[in-house]
Amino acid sequence: MAAQKATEIRRLLAEVAADQVKLRLREAELEKFLSAAPAQTWLEAAEKARYLITLFAATPSARDPRRQKLVASVLDDLDRLSGKLPKK
Repeated sequence: MAAQKATEIRRLLAEVAADQVKLRLREAELEKFLSAAPAQTWLEAAEKARYLITLFAATPSARDPRRQKLVASVLDDLDRLSGKLPKK
């Protein structure tokens, strides 16, 4: 049973590592696309900003509760102003 569990753990770890590689490649592809040309509309600029804010939100600096509140507020503003949420 222990050997079977160890084999399953190794398999899952290998899958996670492969998924992380795929994710990094997709992120690089997205960033290349986002930086290829300037935004043509405010909505495109908002999507670029949303991506960068989301990246920042995943950093240790963004763990501060004040910054978490600010990030959430800005993302809500982008949604509201881009028409993704009904205006209050």
